[in-house]
Amino acid sequence: MEHIAALLLVIGCSQDLQQCHELPAPVPLYETAEECEGEVAPTLSVLKNQSPKVFVQCVTVDPALAEEDAVLTWDILPDGTLYASLDAPDVMVASTRDRREKDSLTQE
Repeated sequence: MEHIAALLLVIGCSQDLQQCHELPAPVPLYETAEECEGEVAPTLSVLKNQSPKVFVQCVTVDPALAEEDAVLTWDILPDGTLYASLDAPDVMVASTRDRREKDSLTQE
């Protein structure tokens, strides 16, 4: 399995930034952050006509997330700044100590 260091996030928005959605990146995953950063300007050039406003950003991938189901979250701030992060999901497991074992004969 190859190491992924960064992903290229492309967001297209309306002129007023009220409606935004992810656009497909030509190459979404990179082995180094430098490779990803080198593709920001060319990707923006290619996709600039896909929406009135297009934002492109490299998001660093934490190697610790390689075995996790990571969650990509992003937001466009009112000043036009794209904020994005890739994190482990918040998972809560509920259990109780009073759990009764099933009776193998009656399946209760």
